Amino acid sequence: MEMSEVGDETKSQRPLFQKPPVVVVLGHVDSGKTSILNTIRKLQFTGEKPGGAITQHIGAYQIKKDSKEITFIDTPGHEAFSAMRSRGAKVADIAILVIDAAEGVQPQTREALSHIKKAQIPFIVVLNKIDKPEANSEKVKRELQKEEILVEDLGGKIPAIEVSAKTGQGIDELLELISLVAEMENLRADIQKPGEGVVIESYLDSQRGPTATLILNQGILKIADIVGTPTTLGKVKILENFQGKSVEKILPADPAIVIGFEAVPKVGENFKVFPDYESARKHLEVKKKKEVPAVLEIRSEQKVLNLILKADVLGSIEAIEEVLKELPQEKVILRILKSEVGEINESDIKLARSGRAVILGFRVKSNLAAKQLAKREKIKIMNFEIIYDLVEGVRNFMEKIVTPTVVREELGKVKVLAIFLTEKNRQIVGGKVIEGEVRKGAQIKVFKGEELVGQGKLINLQKNKKDIEKIGKGEECGILFEGDTRIEEGDILVVYTEERRRGEL
Repeated sequence: MEMSEVGDETKSQRPLFQKPPVVVVLGHVDSGKTSILNTIRKLQFTGEKPGGAITQHIGAYQIKKDSKEITFIDTPGHEAFSAMRSRGAKVADIAILVIDAAEGVQPQTREALSHIKKAQIPFIVVLNKIDKPEANSEKVKRELQKEEILVEDLGGKIPAIEVSAKTGQGIDELLELISLVAEMENLRADIQKPGEGVVIESYLDSQRGPTATLILNQGILKIADIVGTPTTLGKVKILENFQGKSVEKILPADPAIVIGFEAVPKVGENFKVFPDYESARKHLEVKKKKEVPAVLEIRSEQKVLNLILKADVLGSIEAIEEVLKELPQEKVILRILKSEVGEINESDIKLARSGRAVILGFRVKSNLAAKQLAKREKIKIMNFEIIYDLVEGVRNFMEKIVTPTVVREELGKVKVLAIFLTEKNRQIVGGKVIEGEVRKGAQIKVFKGEELVGQGKLINLQKNKKDIEKIGKGEECGILFEGDTRIEEGDILVVYTEERRRGEL
């Protein structure tokens, strides 16, 4: 990290800080984002011997490559990045767009691209899984061209690099490329300004209270500073680096764990350092006045699926809530009764019972008492490790409670020529197929002229006293009919199938 004299000629020059880049990794769910982050994580952490471990998920970490530091945001995906950006947060300086070189551009690749464009930050295309025999980088680059992304190889300005998280190929070159892009961006921060930055992760620690991971954009953050966000404030009682080691202060682009907030701040909120509690509280009150509670309107024809959401960290909850909003809710409305961090417990089961809700667990477990109560009360608990699996699970559940559609297909018509046997609710009749075809197991409607007089089921079908599955127009057959109606000679039997199809959202 360096200090340099950079300034506007019309203002007194102030020392600006050359800050490390903050990098966010985005892409399709199976593109290998996590694998790349894990491979990078294995490199030497700042100030640590190789193999230094992070004991908990804090949402960010920092590495040093050739004396240059890089901060990586380790979020649940571009949903969390979107949640941060939607609050006006300047989250990252550079984005990494990871694409599976064997699979190419996927729907979520396009979503990630959209978020990068809206954030207006430079990005690097990373073609992962290059070790696979079916990997085809050139094909992917042409697909990107259709998305108006022209990589340097094809005469554009977007850098692209081939890597394999599995073998480690290209990872060092990727880090060098990140440093090069950062150098070109000339990233600077004013450390004489009051500290400000972004909350990138938060949760309630049962021992230490509200805990937040912050990344500083400007200024310096120190022990005992008064910090505030639009929803909470506090005094920095404990300040730790990303490896959980106590530090006195952090500089721009440094991720840090902060203990001391009065409540858990929201992911993506901007935080500021204030001179005193009164200033911080004024900032809080102004923001609170602007909040408008959402009102859930339910039409009579709509159904409601109540959910209880439990997750590992607040960032996951916010990311999940964001993507659940995207599900179509014309027919089924999603109502989240409760969403919080922590394991699934008895109170969750009791709320699910009274609220007739489904419990969604994301990267959390149920305690023993909760499991036993859920089994007794027949409460459904759905556990997930990947956000997109959770969303698909909710979608499937929504489709199950949508009223199914009944699709009827008319197969053919039979004119009854003879009655061979009549029992209590069964008849054997002979007839000729006058339209279409007749199939065993189909449904039958009985008509006398134009009048519908009853219906039943075609239990068995014969031709020349031999069982058959179907018979066509112009042929004669024997039909075993089951139903309350009495069929007579001259009646017309309309043979059809009926299929109940699962409701669609």
